[in-house]
Amino acid sequence: MDTMTRAMPAFLPDGSVQVPAFTLPVSGLVSEEAAALQRLRAAMPVFDASCQEDDIAVRRAQINAYMAPQIERLQATFPVIVTRGEIGGVEVLDVTPAEAGHDPQRVLINLHGGAFCVGWEGVALVEAIPIAALGRIRVVSVNYRMAPEHRHPAGVEDVAAVYRALLADYAPERIGIYGGSAGGALTAQAAAWLASHDLPQAGAIGVFGAGAVPFGTGESAYVTGYIDASFPPPPADGSAPVDITRGYFAGCDLRDPSAWPGWHPEILAAFPPALIVTGTRAMDLSPAIFTHSQLLKAGIRSSLIVAEGMGHCYHYQVALPEGRDAIEAILHFFREVLA
Repeated sequence: MDTMTRAMPAFLPDGSVQVPAFTLPVSGLVSEEAAALQRLRAAMPVFDASCQEDDIAVRRAQINAYMAPQIERLQATFPVIVTRGEIGGVEVLDVTPAEAGHDPQRVLINLHGGAFCVGWEGVALVEAIPIAALGRIRVVSVNYRMAPEHRHPAGVEDVAAVYRALLADYAPERIGIYGGSAGGALTAQAAAWLASHDLPQAGAIGVFGAGAVPFGTGESAYVTGYIDASFPPPPADGSAPVDITRGYFAGCDLRDPSAWPGWHPEILAAFPPALIVTGTRAMDLSPAIFTHSQLLKAGIRSSLIVAEGMGHCYHYQVALPEGRDAIEAILHFFREVLA
């Protein structure tokens, strides 16, 4: 079809663009494993992260059941010891490699994903197991308070409590904090919180599948809503989107620096080195890119990985070469910066 007959985008006076329907092929730049997974999606049910099961306990159990087969595979591939306990009065999972010990001088704090309302402990284990085993490092995953029972800043207060307690055994420059999705956003919040609450800054942070500004900001929420389907695009009529956080940020200004420090250069200037990971099909692509650029403008070392053809938190998929590459990059970053 030539340019005279093919459908063209329509540019509206307010700057919006009406995009014609099109078919997006599998990228020729992804691994064969990732391409095969894309082809399988034709026969797979869509995982809808906006599902609003009324009973949060039921929804949490559903997420854990969904994650259970993946956790079983991870434990078979990456032997670890998982110990349940408390640090700083907050429940944690202490994950260490099962063989040959681990680095006694460095520790990583993991903040699990799950829209600030689910994810403990299914998502937490998916995030912690490969990092602990491959990195030969202790990972402390935090059961921070979530919605609907709690509101911001409950989660970041819990992270700070665990961090403060770990300072008794580790130098701050040897402590890293990382998380995916909601946990990635919470990681950015933690970096802002430490700097403003008389606590020494952590040595490094990893913000994966997120940024330091709200989910849904920027173009990627629209684009990936139609090409990935895990998260719906913002409503076309301008109405408020479904709040998948179940009110975690209720009453919180969208530019509150304790929640969304990416808007505030003076706060970002106190951040430690950061690694940000996203994908071209991830709804968090825009927040991730914006956060990276703002950190650089604030004079902070920031590294950004944008994986071709990958969706939200693709680093969870360690069976894919792209997922394994992301894990290796994460570990390389923490090894170097927390040295």
